[in-house]
Amino acid sequence: MTEDLDRHAQKMAKKKAAREKIMATKTEEKGLIIVHTGKGKGKSTAAFGMIFRCIAHGFPCAVVQFIKGGMATGERDLIERHFSDICQFHTMGEGFTWETQNRERDIAMAQAAWEKAKELIRDPANRMVLLDEINIALRYDYLDTAEVLRFLAEEKPPMTHVVLTGRNAKPELIEAADLVTEMELVKHPFRSGVKAQPGVEF
Repeated sequence: MTEDLDRHAQKMAKKKAAREKIMATKTEEKGLIIVHTGKGKGKSTAAFGMIFRCIAHGFPCAVVQFIKGGMATGERDLIERHFSDICQFHTMGEGFTWETQNRERDIAMAQAAWEKAKELIRDPANRMVLLDEINIALRYDYLDTAEVLRFLAEEKPPMTHVVLTGRNAKPELIEAADLVTEMELVKHPFRSGVKAQPGVEF
């Protein structure tokens, strides 16, 4: 037993030393382009987790919701009720495309949301800007992907993080991003007839 514990302690000490050696080389700080995509649940949820981290650190931040309509959500209610002084929240869509069924209006709303997003990203006071469901707008060509990428490359302040969520992120966006996470769908209660529920989906 003592021999096993000693072996374990030696193994962990080697891992710790190797980890510290790697961490010593990571010294750069920069504003990241972060993409959450994939068919699995949790893309916006994870992004809002980052927004709440910014709020907890006292960093000004902002959210622009593309596509999603005026339905109340826990995140928006909490931010607007308690943290509106540090986090701006703009819901700019009217609902998912199968609900609106009006491509011209969807394009107009997406363009308006992008104009607001650019305004917020250009402000260096905002440490993070979340563009929720923008990948859907890009997928349906409501926005010009090349123009979005150009803006992020040329006009985003050096220390501003921008998070872009939604299924089917364009390959060009994935290539340009610093951090990409793909949520994989393994199992979802919707397939068993369970509807979206507060506290889980919104």
